[in-house]
Amino acid sequence: MSSVALLLAEHGVHGRRLRDALALLCQGWQAFDDLVRATALPRRTVQELVAAADDDLRRAGANLRIAPELAAEYRRRFALDRANLGSVAEHPELLAAIGADIAAVPPPLAALDHVQATDETALRRALWLAENYELAGGRLLCLGDHDLTSLAVCAVAPETAVTVVDVDERLLEFIDTRARQRGWNIRCLHADLRFGFPPAALEWADLVFTDPPYTPEGMALFLAAGVRALRDPAQGRLLVAYGYSERNPALGLKVQQEIQRLGIVFEAILPGFHRYHGAQAVGSASDLYVCRPTARAAKLATPQAARRVGIYTHGPQSIEATGPSQEILDALRELAARPGSSPAPKPRGPGWDEPIGKGAAALAVDLTDDPGPWLLRTLLACAAGRMAALVSNNHPDISNERGQRALAELVGPRFTLRFLRSTPDNKHAVVLAEAAPVAATDPAATVLRELLLRAHGKLGNVWREALINASRGELTKKAAAQRVEAAAPDPAELDLRLIDLPRHRITTLLAAMANSATT
Repeated sequence: MSSVALLLAEHGVHGRRLRDALALLCQGWQAFDDLVRATALPRRTVQELVAAADDDLRRAGANLRIAPELAAEYRRRFALDRANLGSVAEHPELLAAIGADIAAVPPPLAALDHVQATDETALRRALWLAENYELAGGRLLCLGDHDLTSLAVCAVAPETAVTVVDVDERLLEFIDTRARQRGWNIRCLHADLRFGFPPAALEWADLVFTDPPYTPEGMALFLAAGVRALRDPAQGRLLVAYGYSERNPALGLKVQQEIQRLGIVFEAILPGFHRYHGAQAVGSASDLYVCRPTARAAKLATPQAARRVGIYTHGPQSIEATGPSQEILDALRELAARPGSSPAPKPRGPGWDEPIGKGAAALAVDLTDDPGPWLLRTLLACAAGRMAALVSNNHPDISNERGQRALAELVGPRFTLRFLRSTPDNKHAVVLAEAAPVAATDPAATVLRELLLRAHGKLGNVWREALINASRGELTKKAAAQRVEAAAPDPAELDLRLIDLPRHRITTLLAAMANSATT
């Protein structure tokens, strides 16, 4: 049986049909050709299974079976007696629980092309994944998850390891909170795929699910990230929701060509699989594309494969959107420059995957298309001592006193902020960040400042070194590491980068870090 176990382990999430073949062999005599036909497995794969189980097989001419005295042990060890999960209608309690989650999820953001999938769709996705893949011990990555596919999958298969990558801070907090309450293994990471991808999610997943923006640019960006997230592209699968109007098949062709350009083939297309509240232009429905990367995909899916801001169908980040005028940008440059210093810096666009502005006296950053999270991430990435960021006048971090205070407190050990509303005009605002004074006698402030300055470092290492520096060498490396492990709210986060964490987790961690400096 050990050889069979090894073969199943090699197939990972694709072991479901091998188990089906084993179940048939445990039931009684099976012809080899019938096994191939019943399971839709390639002939060579069935041959490998037969070879692995060779000592436990009985033969009668061309027929095979697991030895009757071993069948019960096979069924137990390899969980062969699984029940068919059935349809959505057969799980009313699960459907009600998923419906309650979707009813409570933060409202859709039109600027991010959010259109809410129905409760039935979320459960149908989870049931389909559990029926077709071996989720126990498997890893699922959700690229964007306003439909709460992650929670639905864990409701059906709680043993699944899930990572959610999304740009919406509200959504990440919602999913993370519910998952922690229920003891599910869901890790939430923040990213805007246009500007980078969390290293912790690279080469991590067995399966990637995404319902991306329905533009060729959006599809290319999300699928390129999905390929890079697969730990074995040859075995991995990309599950993609995509729909186009039957009145505009040319758009469907353009998107499908973009997918194939990335070296990805369609293994199956299930029409009308997903249903939505809205999206009536495409009939409130989309298809499920089961996609498989070819050997070329890993080479073609580079970080630069589709890097552009305009990937959505409408709003400030749509393909047709235009940026601020040159007059507005010139005003930003002047505000960014230090009085009496060198020439004003040229404005740069968004991006925080690496530190920005190293060696620069000041930075000017155009964040006018910011859907909300870019401003904080840019402040975390800023290596310069001064920065001016241009944002919309109704940006959630600056449109009221509460938002301003929360942002200022979060980055306070690193920057002192000034909020210039209706500047340079009534549609824009500028956030001025100046390096905060260093309080050498305050160990908590010293630790927090160092962590905020090194937001791209491995959190556990940065935290440990910050404690050593704040103690002025009194703490040994071992003692500091022990203090970090004891203080960490979630030890799994110590292997991540601060800049990849959801905002609510950053807030929790900074509080724990400050306490660790004085205990």
